[in-house]
Amino acid sequence: MDVLNQISQKIAQTIAEIYGVNEEVTLQPTRKDFEGDYTYVFFGLVKSLKKSPPEIGNALGTYLLENFEDFESYNVVQGFLNLKLKNSFWLAVFKNVISENIVMEIPENAPAVMVEYSSPNTNKPLHLGHLRNNFLGYSVSEILKAAGYNVTKACLVNDRGIHICKSMIAYSKFGNGETPESGGLKGDHLVGKYYVEFDKAYKAEINELIAKGVPEEEAKKKAPIMLEAQDLLVKWEQNDPETIDLWKKLNGWVYEGFGKTYKTIGVDFDKTYYESNTYLLGKDLVEEGLANGIFYKKEDNSVWIDLTEEGLDHKLVLRGDGTSVYITQDLGTTDLKFSDFHSEKSIWVVGNEQDYHFKVLFAIMKKLGRSYAEGCYHLSYGMVDLPSGKMKSREGTVVDADDLVAEMIETAAVSTKEKGKIDDFENDEAQNLFRMLALGALKYFLLKVEPKKRMLFNPEESIDFQGNTGPFIQYTHARIKSILRRANITENQTIEIAEGSILNKEELDLVFLLNQYNDIIQKAAEEYSPAIIANYVYDLAKTFNGFYAQHSVINETDESIKTLRLALVKKIAQTIKHGMGLLGIEVPEKM
Repeated sequence: MDVLNQISQKIAQTIAEIYGVNEEVTLQPTRKDFEGDYTYVFFGLVKSLKKSPPEIGNALGTYLLENFEDFESYNVVQGFLNLKLKNSFWLAVFKNVISENIVMEIPENAPAVMVEYSSPNTNKPLHLGHLRNNFLGYSVSEILKAAGYNVTKACLVNDRGIHICKSMIAYSKFGNGETPESGGLKGDHLVGKYYVEFDKAYKAEINELIAKGVPEEEAKKKAPIMLEAQDLLVKWEQNDPETIDLWKKLNGWVYEGFGKTYKTIGVDFDKTYYESNTYLLGKDLVEEGLANGIFYKKEDNSVWIDLTEEGLDHKLVLRGDGTSVYITQDLGTTDLKFSDFHSEKSIWVVGNEQDYHFKVLFAIMKKLGRSYAEGCYHLSYGMVDLPSGKMKSREGTVVDADDLVAEMIETAAVSTKEKGKIDDFENDEAQNLFRMLALGALKYFLLKVEPKKRMLFNPEESIDFQGNTGPFIQYTHARIKSILRRANITENQTIEIAEGSILNKEELDLVFLLNQYNDIIQKAAEEYSPAIIANYVYDLAKTFNGFYAQHSVINETDESIKTLRLALVKKIAQTIKHGMGLLGIEVPEKM
């Protein structure tokens, strides 16, 4: 039920009746330290009517109470009109809420949106930064679906370039035919191992050259292993069969490894693009831009664009030797994506170190006259830091995603066993719960913070069963499901509420929150912010626990009250499960 719209219309009607003016009315939930359900801020009226706040506020409040049966009381604080609604109104809202289906059907003509996330390099495994990226991209996709959009989840794999050639050269030199099977490593870990080996060999050669009197910068350029990697890149671009075979073999191992990680963390894609297939596409757009006078050439034949009017700079889009730069590839890939899916909106989930790059990309697309340019959006997010010394990977600098998930599962197992929550669980059942809690803790902790904020991830804090954590919400869901099982309430069972039922304050607080859920989804979709969903679900779980601490459900002797509470907690469990699902988090049926 659109409560806000109903109340806003009645206030607008009241203003028109009393003062003869048409006013657009917006409402906000009344602050908890004041009496009321919704608040109308009318400072604009005070200014336009040149009347005092008490005079306007009391006139509006009195008229509303005398002419509309839904209002119980009001109070005026400065330019704020706080309105309290009658129990009968909220009971009608509650009945509507419990009858509504949370899952919305996506219409055939729904606006199309593409969300691109993950974007890994095929020279190393996924790490903690990738986890925030993947969880954000997946969750934003699910939220947009829930808000009625037709969503395509996309991934662009960075599978070519000098960084890939570094792993290839190191494997050729030091690999001795090692395979994931012979080395006992996932494919992405094996290739990442040789990326590290390249770096070690490269640094050793630089130091050797410096010891011979070669300046450091020159040594970096002349180190033999780096020259070999550059030669290998040239061979790759020339489609040298031996080079291509090695590239395909190593990339194949990496994809298999990525696939296992994606399955473990519960993310997927509808479409995968590969840089090796798209990196040349942008050259056609450069030619188009040159022909239309959007780009210009320098004496060395390099091609540039002047974006100073957009507050940016002169940007290179093609080198003098005709080779592409990173922005060239992105121009072509962006055009291909819109040609493939005709999305009205395209969202790139990429860290904030690429803010400038995306400003340039979108500005160039506008200059090229692409109709979709206005629909391009960079969902920029902050980096993830860890407490010093915690969960460092073998390299000592990057927190490996697989290692982190494994350690989180172990932490969840220890914490759960200590609390004695699994005494009656079979082993497989317990292992599934540990996985569910670990991923819930990890995802929730990374998603409850607004994307743009840099954040500190504390593994021990994230797994706590108290406070604003995934396990607290998961435990709340399991607690409610236990109540429903004891009352023999099934998932599809309809619970009829008696006419004239009275909602107490704690029940009203829960109905108020439940009624906000659709608006919360829309707001999260508009702002591309899973944090809005996360904090709403936490608020709902916390409010339920406050209610349950004061009121019994199963042991309530008044059958009409018991029935109402069972309907209420059932809807809370459904909403928690749906909300956590939008974050990519499973919730247990029992704990």
